[in-house]
Amino acid sequence: MNLRQPVLTAIAASLFAIAAVPVHAASPNDSATLAQIRDTAMASDWAYGRLEDMTDLIGPRLSGSAGAAAAVEQVADTMRKLGAKVTLQPVKVPHWVRGEEKARLVDYAGRPNGVTQNVVLTALGGSGATPAGGLTAEVIVVHDFDELKARGAQVKDKIVLIDVPFDQGMADRGLAGNAYGRGSAARTRGPALAADLGAAAALVRSVGGADFRLTHTGMTRLEEGKRIPAAAVTAEDAMLIKRLSRRGPVRMHLTLTPQNLPDADSFNVIADLPGTDKADEVVIVSGHLDSWDLATGAHDDATGVTASMGVIETLKKLNLKPRRTIRVVAWMAEENGGSGGRAYHQAHKAALDKQFAAIESDGGVAGRTFGVVAGVRPQYEKLFAPLQASLVKIGAGALTRRDVLGEGDLHYMESDGVPSFAPHVDTSSYFNYHHTPADTFDKVKPEDLKRHVAVMTTLTWFLANMDEPIGRAPEQFR
Repeated sequence: MNLRQPVLTAIAASLFAIAAVPVHAASPNDSATLAQIRDTAMASDWAYGRLEDMTDLIGPRLSGSAGAAAAVEQVADTMRKLGAKVTLQPVKVPHWVRGEEKARLVDYAGRPNGVTQNVVLTALGGSGATPAGGLTAEVIVVHDFDELKARGAQVKDKIVLIDVPFDQGMADRGLAGNAYGRGSAARTRGPALAADLGAAAALVRSVGGADFRLTHTGMTRLEEGKRIPAAAVTAEDAMLIKRLSRRGPVRMHLTLTPQNLPDADSFNVIADLPGTDKADEVVIVSGHLDSWDLATGAHDDATGVTASMGVIETLKKLNLKPRRTIRVVAWMAEENGGSGGRAYHQAHKAALDKQFAAIESDGGVAGRTFGVVAGVRPQYEKLFAPLQASLVKIGAGALTRRDVLGEGDLHYMESDGVPSFAPHVDTSSYFNYHHTPADTFDKVKPEDLKRHVAVMTTLTWFLANMDEPIGRAPEQFR
């Protein structure tokens, strides 16, 4: 008799019993998976390569332009090659074309005979045109809307300059959005108010912190029938005009010849990585595909689009399948009206409960990404602790909760309750480049974009696999 046989039989029986016990798979959001996603993104320059493709090969991408159309095809083709399910959603977009833009100061107190001074400016989106030969008028300098209204009848037939300096001190202390908000209000609403008061044209001081005689363009809300010429002047030229106006009247010859053409046909690019057991629920990760026409829109917003594309590239590389469908959206026409975001909202309005969450990156990558901004109610903040823990290693574990984010293309869905998220980026230098001729590929640091993609991908995966609901945007903020 073999004395070892009973022992071997007992061991075999024990192993069989262990094998018969059900083994529960690790959660998709376990720390090992999150770390794998983070580290894979941090090791990849794929998104940086796609950023170079978009900015250097296509260039500016203003809605209605050949560049915007080329960008649609480029992104769609790249996502198809990754194996994503690509849909082009039709969108009607504004088609505004920049023309000639120049100005010079032709008269002011103390002007030497024969001397004029050139002013560096750029037309604002939606601007009306001067006569082909330009117009000449006195410049009136104001500093806010109250002062503009108080000047009343003095404004008629004049060129109004709304001089609102950008507060770089606020931007340096993490309040760049607040600083931008004051200046952008002057840009978006000021020309329309000046038009209502009978102004011949409206100028605004460029909204940004880099005073290198750079122009900062952007949208202005002029109405049909009231489209007066409207432009942004550099900070240096705004300050010059203000100083000269203290000496006496200042007259400018201004030529702006933009065209407001009929709306054009374009598309949102939608690329899906289908989910498994919750495939009917969607997590959006996005950026806007259009840019202003002064530069190649690297920070605003090619980084947002290519980082979003990098989410699917990273997950495909790891062969990870999310529970919810991950949807990359490259929005069209965010810069001049937001028709891409509106079109998507309208198409899904009847089933917005299936839009589980939405992320948009539209703050560039001019500095480090420190974490996530989450538009969720306070009681849900604790659910994101594992996400934060996974991002600490790359210095991106901060989570800033807000009731609502108000992100451009997501605004419409968020107003109907869809929770919104964004990367938390250091934007202290972002407005040096925003809407300027300096927003080019060379301004983006590869390591900053890698960290950005790592945060975006880890956040997207985490949302796509959460077991717990994260609520809807609070009613009082809708």
